[in-house]
Amino acid sequence: MKKLIFIPILALVVVSGLLFANRKIKNETSKKSISEPPGVSPSAAERNASRKKWEATPDGIMFKKWEASPAGKKVYASEEKIRKSLREFTNMEAVITSLSLPAGSRVGFGVMVRISNDDYILSFGIENKDEFKQLKSLKVGDKIMIKSHSVSHAPKYEYPIIAGDYVEQDSKKIYKRAPRKGGC
Repeated sequence: MKKLIFIPILALVVVSGLLFANRKIKNETSKKSISEPPGVSPSAAERNASRKKWEATPDGIMFKKWEASPAGKKVYASEEKIRKSLREFTNMEAVITSLSLPAGSRVGFGVMVRISNDDYILSFGIENKDEFKQLKSLKVGDKIMIKSHSVSHAPKYEYPIIAGDYVEQDSKKIYKRAPRKGGC
């Protein structure tokens, strides 16, 4: 008889202990989220202070030197040439100059293209099974139309990096970036 009463009481103690521990974890999480609400971006002053702090690091110093160098200025000038097309998401005519990226590239699958006498890395991201099948049929010298929303740069590369959002060849769509899941 004592065993029959002891087992349910023991189970009740274990369950209540777990519930209490879970409640404590939730309270700690909610206190943290109250102190810094999600989705609130830092103020301009905080961003500037953070940038100044980063610029004082060895990586920041190296980046500032690259920006001031002829190579950095060339990359920024090339970016400026296509800025309007990026902002308006309009077609940019490009010619494939190489099917491989510069040695040591870590931007995923991509090709080299020439737009208005400037060379660019056209990056599509990490390679998936069949997503880039039609892109792999491109050859050097092929003319394509590109649409993109963004361009980036890094001291490691001599060329601006265009994110390939949409590509067509001979007025036929050969690639369109899939929308991100679960968000904007």
